[in-house]
Amino acid sequence: VGVYSSGPVWGRIVDTKGPRIPLIGAFFLLLVGYSGIKKMYDDGIGDASTVSALHFAVLVLCGFMTGLAGNAGLAAAANTTAKSFPDSSRATTTGLVFSGFGLSAFWFSTIAHVFFPGDTSAFLLVLALGTAIPMLIGLFTIRPIPLPLPSSGTRQDTTIEGLSRGRGEEPNIHGKQLWLTPDFYLIVTIMAICSGTGIMYINNVGSISQALYAKANPIYDDLEASKWQAAQVSTVSIGNFAGRILIGLISDFTRNRLHLPRAYCLCIVSSLFIISQAFAIGISSVQSLWMASSLLGLAYGSLFGICPTIVIEWFGLAHLSENWGYVSFAPLIGGNLFSLMFGRNLDAHAPTPDTHSMLSTRILRSLLPRDLPSEHQCFDGRECYVGSLKVTLVACVISLGLSVWAGSRDRQKGRGGKMSR
Repeated sequence: VGVYSSGPVWGRIVDTKGPRIPLIGAFFLLLVGYSGIKKMYDDGIGDASTVSALHFAVLVLCGFMTGLAGNAGLAAAANTTAKSFPDSSRATTTGLVFSGFGLSAFWFSTIAHVFFPGDTSAFLLVLALGTAIPMLIGLFTIRPIPLPLPSSGTRQDTTIEGLSRGRGEEPNIHGKQLWLTPDFYLIVTIMAICSGTGIMYINNVGSISQALYAKANPIYDDLEASKWQAAQVSTVSIGNFAGRILIGLISDFTRNRLHLPRAYCLCIVSSLFIISQAFAIGISSVQSLWMASSLLGLAYGSLFGICPTIVIEWFGLAHLSENWGYVSFAPLIGGNLFSLMFGRNLDAHAPTPDTHSMLSTRILRSLLPRDLPSEHQCFDGRECYVGSLKVTLVACVISLGLSVWAGSRDRQKGRGGKMSR
């Protein structure tokens, strides 16, 4: 919530005041947020049997602060990068910046596993320092570099090309006008569907892995199951990192070489989501789950790699961060809707006591020679969750249709590509 809800606020500050204020805020928020979580973890709950309401509220506040800070740093870096590079390479450079956001989970989890195995307190300290210090470094190094003025020949070619594509080449849409633009709702819908699918999978891949492992192993090993869960998180993170870089390269190639609008790249993104969901539906063993996780990570990273560039093409560069902040509400909506659906479906398949016969309940328990972590969670393999994946598969097909429409409409308008002369 801290990440997505703060987007418009940080975006407006970056657009009007530059990156310094968000970077200062990110430094203090990350340091205080993770240090607060570490302090509460070290102190524990004392003699109490449960966490008090006050402690829980402080914990939520600390987590919210880390979300605010992460978005502040990302907005500052992305905005500065977009304004420092020409349109021909803008998708690649912004994709490289966003790729670090995708790799962060794998990076810090690897550090914790290698240097601080089992030491959560030390890991939280690494998070506090490892995320806050880069913001301080960025405070002294990150600033937009003005683009060089084009030569007379280049300027003439640009003018001719701009005239051939119409007068709407460089829009400046923001504020109330943004909310009255159909393009805004189009990209928000595509983002909500695709990001919601990704967030649902990422948040629940542990449960998916656990269900598949329990189905195939009569003797449930909690340590081994945890390893499979961690492997999926790392796989998604690496795919996320790669997707943000690759889609930037593909987007610039589409724009500069094929002379097509970048919006067509949304078709690639939606197709990747469709393939990932199809793989996840068909996989019945935890050993093969990495294929669905890598594809999902690739699709999720590609989505967040291409959409900021499309926001620039559709609404202009002057208010990029603010506009992107509003578009970023889409994951908050889609992620919560699909995650709630997944949770309800998972709960519906959880084992329940047989109210008609206590004897049948005892027989059922005696036939389960495994130490499952919970009696109220489904461990029947893919049957626990496949219904949810079928819903997201259909949703992603709808997203593909919207993406094709967005690309073809942009081509007809001559927006984001060169018209044939």
